[in-house]
Amino acid sequence: MRHIPRKRFGQHFLIDPGVIAAIVDAIAPSLDDVLIEIGPGLGALTRPLLPRVRSLHVVELDRDIVARLRREYAGRIEVHAGDALKFDFSVFPRDFRVAGNLPYNISTPLLFHLLQFASRARDFHFMLQKEVVERMVAAPSTPAYGRLSVMLQRHFEMDKLFEVPPEAFEPPPKVESAVVRMRPIAPALPEGFDRDIFAEVVAAAFGQRRKTLRNSLGKLLGETAAGAELQRLGIEPGLRAENLGVADYLRLAAALGRARESGG
Repeated sequence: MRHIPRKRFGQHFLIDPGVIAAIVDAIAPSLDDVLIEIGPGLGALTRPLLPRVRSLHVVELDRDIVARLRREYAGRIEVHAGDALKFDFSVFPRDFRVAGNLPYNISTPLLFHLLQFASRARDFHFMLQKEVVERMVAAPSTPAYGRLSVMLQRHFEMDKLFEVPPEAFEPPPKVESAVVRMRPIAPALPEGFDRDIFAEVVAAAFGQRRKTLRNSLGKLLGETAAGAELQRLGIEPGLRAENLGVADYLRLAAALGRARESGG
């Protein structure tokens, strides 16, 4: 029975054999890998991945597709019915790998959800909207650099691998797509660092990205002391959010964490 793509799930099924082969080659799975595919859809990636690994899991929300996968791949894959945005990836052993053609309407919140499992994974390979991938890998002081760039680059080394045209899907999306590789990293963290404060600092800076750091971070660092504190950290108060690298935001978050601990 033909499955009709559902807009509410953001379903665009990959159909181009060349693109499918390129993604599988980029993943380069080994037999002993624990591989999780998010949003397998009609199995475009599932089929070529299946003979390459002993342990293949899929996470799928659409109940009709779940039933279809369980019929077609009975006993060969583990189907997890549910929302990837709420799925607990810590149930898998360390060094698991994740891949998928992610629904574009939930891609950013899903990437943030996966941050909490980054230290347990080996890598992630995702098809995403091209514009999102460009934001993910953007360098400081470029137009695409923003909150998403900083938050992900704190956890991952990322590479845009190749672009994918709309006609590679059925139905074709209205945007260009791209495949990205994400490899977890563990940067040295300064004393006093707190991940919640880090997220708070980044959100505040980019929430008013047209303003200088002296102004955008004034409420966090103190309206009158913000400029002095930034200069003490070697950061020019007249810069804007997009001018700072991840290391700068780590230092800012740590300084704020130490200040709060001391009651300052």
